[in-house]
Amino acid sequence: MSTPQPRLLAIDVGTQSARAIVFDAQGTLIAKAQHVFEPTYHAPQPGWAEQDPEVYWRGVADTVRRLWECGTVAPREITGLALTTQRATMVCLDGAGRPLHPAILWLDQRRCTQPPPMGRYALLPGLPVVGRLVRHFQAEAEANWLAQHRPQVWGETGKYLFLSGFLSHRLVDDYVDSVGCQVGYVPFDYRRLAWARPADFKWRMVPVRPEQLPRLVPPGGRLGTLCARAAGELGLPAGLPVIAAAADKACEVLGSGALEPDVAQLSFGTTATINTTQPRYVEVQTLLPAYPAAVPGAYNTEIQIYRGFWMVSWFKREFAHREQEVARARGVPAEALFDELVRGVPAGSMGLTLQPYWSPGVREPGPEAKGAIIGFGDVHTRAHFYRAILEGLAYGLRAGREQIERRIGRPLTRLIVAGGGSQSDAAMQITADVFALAAERPKVYETSALGAAINLAVGLGVHPDYPSAVRAMTRVGASFAPEPAAVKTYDALYREVYRELYPRLKPLYERIRRITGYPP
Repeated sequence: MSTPQPRLLAIDVGTQSARAIVFDAQGTLIAKAQHVFEPTYHAPQPGWAEQDPEVYWRGVADTVRRLWECGTVAPREITGLALTTQRATMVCLDGAGRPLHPAILWLDQRRCTQPPPMGRYALLPGLPVVGRLVRHFQAEAEANWLAQHRPQVWGETGKYLFLSGFLSHRLVDDYVDSVGCQVGYVPFDYRRLAWARPADFKWRMVPVRPEQLPRLVPPGGRLGTLCARAAGELGLPAGLPVIAAAADKACEVLGSGALEPDVAQLSFGTTATINTTQPRYVEVQTLLPAYPAAVPGAYNTEIQIYRGFWMVSWFKREFAHREQEVARARGVPAEALFDELVRGVPAGSMGLTLQPYWSPGVREPGPEAKGAIIGFGDVHTRAHFYRAILEGLAYGLRAGREQIERRIGRPLTRLIVAGGGSQSDAAMQITADVFALAAERPKVYETSALGAAINLAVGLGVHPDYPSAVRAMTRVGASFAPEPAAVKTYDALYREVYRELYPRLKPLYERIRRITGYPP
C-alpha cells in the first residue's frame, strides 16, 4: 500500500484578502481559494486603518472551506497547516479572548503624542540619533495610542497580539505565535529572537506587560494542533498539526528560494523591499533591526521603499485614464497595458530621473524626505514618466543592495524578484539592467504561501532541513538577462545623478518641512 503524498495547507492573510493554498512536497500548487475583504479596512478618521479582527477569522474559515468545494483535494488528505499574515497589525483581546477594539493595521497613521515616561532612561529621547528612533517608536506604537486615547480598552486588554497571534489562538486555542512574525512596536529583542529581557529599556517605551504577550515558537516549530472549534469552522480534522511559519515578507523571501547570504530577494509590492537571509545579526541601517527570517535562528536584512509599487497605482489613478478605458474595452487590467508604454521609451527615460521617496523613512532617507523628478524636457510624455517610476524604484533598491553589501562584507550575486510588480516583464528587465544581474521570477507566484508551506514541510519532517526543502520546492519561472547597452546607461545615471539627489536635496526638504509642516 503506497504512502499518501503530503498535502501542505498554507493560509496567507494579507491586507486585501485571505488565501488558502495546498502544495505538495515538490512545491506544486495543488489547489487554491481566496476570500476578498470588502472593504479592505475602515478609516473612521483620515489616515486611520482598522478592521474587525473577526473579519480576518471569517475570511480564513471561508477560504479554507472553499478549497473543499473545488474537489481537487479533500480535508482528510491535508497533512498539516501553517499560517502567514500581514505584519504589524495589532489586536487587543480581553481575558476571555474576545476582541476589545478593531485591529489597527500596519498602514495606519495615527500617532501617540503622550507616550509613557522613560524613567531612568529619560535621557535617551534627547540623544541625537537614538532619540529620534525612540521618539519614532513611541509615537508609532499602537499600544501607546491606545493607552492615551482608549484607556478603558487598554486597561481591559488581557492579551496584546499581532494578527498572526490572534489567528493562531483561534486555530490551536493557545496564546502562541511564531518568532518569525514579531515585526512591530513591541518589546522584542531582534538580536536574541525573543521577548526583551526584564531590564531592557523597550519595556519603558510602551505600556505592554509580559503577561499580555504570547509564547513564542521558532519557525518550523509546532504551535499546537487544530482545536475542535476551529476544525469545525474550517472543515478539517481536529488534531491536525499547526506549524509556525513567519510574517508574509519573511515567508516571501523563503518561498522565493533566497536562502543563501549572497542572494537578494526583491519584493515588488505596495512597499518595495530588498532582502537577504543572513545567519548572523547585522543592522544594515544603523540602529534599525534585522527582522526575524522564516528560517529559525536567521535574520532578514530588509531595506524598504515605503510607497514602492503603490506608485504604479498612483500613476494609474492620476495619469492613466486612457489605459483604463482601453483595458475596460479589452476586459484586461489596466496594468497589463503599461508595459506597452515602456517599450517605446529608451533606457534612462531621456534623462528623466525619479527619486521614489513618496513616503518618508525613519533613518535613510530621513523623516524630511520627499519624492523628486528631475530632467524634464519637451520630449517627455506619460510613457517617459511611467518608465522613470520603474527606474527610480530600481535605483532605490540598488542603493539598498549596496548598503547590504557594505554591512555583510560580500557582493550579492543572485537576484530573485517576487510580488505583484514582478509580473511586469518591463519591470523585470529594467531591474536586471539597473542591477547588472539576471532578474529571476519564481515559477510560483504565491511565494508567501509557498514559504509557509516550506516551514510546514520541514516542521513535519517531509524535508530534513531548509536547504533540502528550498531545492525541492522552489523553481525559477523566467529569467531576464541584463542588456549591456542599458546596463551602461543605468550605471552612469545611477552613479552620477541618482546618488547625488538625496544629499543635495535634503536641505531643501528640511526647509519645506519647516515651512509647511509636511511631512509632520
